Amino acid sequence: MPLINIQVLEGRPQEKMDLLMKNVTETVHETLDAPRENIRVIVTEVPKTHWSIGGVSVSELRS
Repeated sequence: MPLINIQVLEGRPQEKMDLLMKNVTETVHETLDAPRENIRVIVTEVPKTHWSIGGVSVSELRS
């Protein structure tokens, strides 16, 4: 059973997250010949205050 973990910054619309999960599932299905019903995708949204680039939080970089 393939398990895919994806971490993204918070703030994307649910429609985009749904499309991401669908497309990742389809890609894994096509690549590994795994049945779709056996593929698990976990998307974790990380707050901008908990994600840093070069030691500076994204919330600071985008303010």
